[in-house]
Amino acid sequence: MLLSINQLFSNHQYAFPKLLAFRVQMVLAYQIMAVVAGWHIYEITHDPLALGLIGLAEVIPYFSSALFAGHAVDHYYSRRLFAILSAALLCLSALTLSFVSKGIISGNLTVWIYASIALTGFARAFIAPSYNTLFAIIVPRATFARGASIGSSMFQIGLIVGPAIGGLLVGFVNKTAAYTLAAALCAGAIIALSKLKVTEPKAQNGRPVFKSITEGLRFVWGNQILLGAQLLDMFAVLFGGAVALLPAFVHDIYQMGPEGLGILRAAPAIGAILMGLWLTKNPINLHAGRWLLSAVAGFGICMIAFALSTSFWISAAILIVAGAMDGVSVILRSTIMQLATPDEMRGRVSAINGIFIGSSNELGAFESGVMACLMGLIPSVIFGGLMTLGVVGITAKKAPKLRELELQQLH
Repeated sequence: MLLSINQLFSNHQYAFPKLLAFRVQMVLAYQIMAVVAGWHIYEITHDPLALGLIGLAEVIPYFSSALFAGHAVDHYYSRRLFAILSAALLCLSALTLSFVSKGIISGNLTVWIYASIALTGFARAFIAPSYNTLFAIIVPRATFARGASIGSSMFQIGLIVGPAIGGLLVGFVNKTAAYTLAAALCAGAIIALSKLKVTEPKAQNGRPVFKSITEGLRFVWGNQILLGAQLLDMFAVLFGGAVALLPAFVHDIYQMGPEGLGILRAAPAIGAILMGLWLTKNPINLHAGRWLLSAVAGFGICMIAFALSTSFWISAAILIVAGAMDGVSVILRSTIMQLATPDEMRGRVSAINGIFIGSSNELGAFESGVMACLMGLIPSVIFGGLMTLGVVGITAKKAPKLRELELQQLH
């Protein structure tokens, strides 16, 4: 086990640590922006639907550009430059938000905030295809599972630290400082990638865009294991996520400020990183499909328990458990995608996975806002948890190959 980890951190002139540095700084920047923008919007509007619209503002540009981003990453040189482009776009979004909070930009502030969030959607379209393609180039295939666990753990560190930093900076300094730090982290991500030395495969130039995209869609649609894993996570996140409503829970139910929001936003990531560290040492090799389904079901149960809790700290503990369940799902899904995808299709499959998974976060935020308006804050989260359990049951019945999956089948 130690040998495989040493291989990950020493190959290609420390390329993997540099790639992780890019990923951590990007997720830190994104999470700081997300938590601060959510508080910023709710501070202005006091409307749960406005929180949901943040997700919609991001998912529309993301959804419309993700497939083209996947094609570009697969067919044009170089993947590293596309990753740098994504960091530059996210940096521009953070700087715009800092100008809004500082008062340099005036007018309808909510429109400017939504426009900046929309720009992050375009940035995110390139992040996953670029990262996953570089991951497959840098990481030996035999260590994909451990590499995915380490990558997920580092990702979750960003999910812990980012919201905490965002909430603390808003509470003790101001929103401008938080947005400015996010911009600086994006600059750091660009520097990390500029030092990444890696030999990339020859680009597949000349293939028509829509034909290339169609090939990727057909591959995913024809693979029951990949499709089942992506649909499972998409609908679980779509219905089961309560993160978008946390500002309302903190403000209206727990009667706390942005510091409380930072704690609750970080809580799921605490569970996920603890689970990621455990799985780095003890990777799941047997009954991967059953573990995946059980983890998503556990996540749904946690969402129901969170909605019923009236104690801030009990709710935080429940979110830690929910994060651990989600950590199992993320690592298994990442490993499945890396092992089941041919090298020449990694960009497109990553983009399709991003549409399933990434867009579901934003659509889930919109769905949560709408359902909170229609049903009330707490009933909407209970409804979402019940729907997640229903999705697990349907997936277990309709995707037997996923249910009975053993990872060695994919090697």
